[in-house]
Amino acid sequence: MMAATFAAVFIALYIAHSVGDHWVQSSCQAAAKGLPGWPGRLACGRHVLGLTATKAAALLPVALTLGLSLSALGLALGLGLDATTHYWADRRTTLARLAEICGKAEFYSLGTPAHPAHPVTAEGTPAATLGTGAYALDQSWHILWLGIAALIITTL
Repeated sequence: MMAATFAAVFIALYIAHSVGDHWVQSSCQAAAKGLPGWPGRLACGRHVLGLTATKAAALLPVALTLGLSLSALGLALGLGLDATTHYWADRRTTLARLAEICGKAEFYSLGTPAHPAHPVTAEGTPAATLGTGAYALDQSWHILWLGIAALIITTL
């Protein structure tokens, strides 16, 4: 039963993460959350607050419909840890530094003009891409912590 509960919680968090990170987050929050100082901190905080509310809103009907027994402590600790780690990564300089420490700085810059092999147009100017290494590392970081949060929510 615990494995099924973990699976249901993780799936709900994963769906809510995708919706909250891409649909609920405003363009202003996305543009400003990596800025230095209070403007960036506040934008990132507003994004994480909306994201966490989205995750809680997704978990509630799943828990009620499937009859999952989730504790308030598990929910608070799991969602709190997820929110904290999401905020940390979304401040951008933190995740970029981690990528550098792990030897992933070149991958982090993939898809941007900073990458040594960035895509170019026929005119030789930087070409837009649909994804970047920074985005891939950001999302994999978040998914790691979604799994940990689901374990906490399921087992406490």
